[in-house]
Amino acid sequence: MPNASLTLVSHPLCPFVQRAAIVLLEKGVSFDRIDVDLAAKPDWFLALSPTGKVPLLKVTQADGADAVLFESMAICEFLEETHGGVRLYSDDALTRARQRGWIEFGTATLADAWQYLNATDRPTADAKQAAFRDRLQRLEAVVEGPYFGGVAFSMVDAVFAPVFRYFDILDPTISQPTFEGFTRVSAWRAALGARPSVRAAAAKDYAARFRQHLHQHRALLAA
Repeated sequence: MPNASLTLVSHPLCPFVQRAAIVLLEKGVSFDRIDVDLAAKPDWFLALSPTGKVPLLKVTQADGADAVLFESMAICEFLEETHGGVRLYSDDALTRARQRGWIEFGTATLADAWQYLNATDRPTADAKQAAFRDRLQRLEAVVEGPYFGGVAFSMVDAVFAPVFRYFDILDPTISQPTFEGFTRVSAWRAALGARPSVRAAAAKDYAARFRQHLHQHRALLAA
């Protein structure tokens, strides 16, 4: 859709928004970005979002008509199907299905990481850290390096990059033990953190915002 104008409706801390932003940046697609306050959702946003969540992608077509997409992977797959540039899914059906499976695993990994990071008591933090490390152990066995499937950056990488970003912000005394023993995953995390699209997908004040979030929620890891 070369004549379409794209607007990404966002929240500065949302990892699902970052997925879509990474794909847009990887493909070299120009887009506008609008942040909304999810604590005081504006009426125009609620009218557009069936779930009340971000991201949304507003697609303004050549005839002026707008279409609004929701759910991050629906947006990412739309961009993959309609824009050129780097291909983020394999042309091979079996590999592509495998990629989609690991994307689902990535969403569950994000949930474990988020619960660990936001835990307010030690038993919960320890349990969620263990659950997250179990997922890292699974990944350690399949990551090829430098990216998930080898030398080519893929949709799987776009999904995991926002998860790993959290741990780049934490004090190393917290993040290092979490990734201890996972050599391949740690190298993958470093490669993702250095990629321009991943770096540009979050606002420059993202780290400060995330630390503020942890303090406001009295998370143990904010100390």
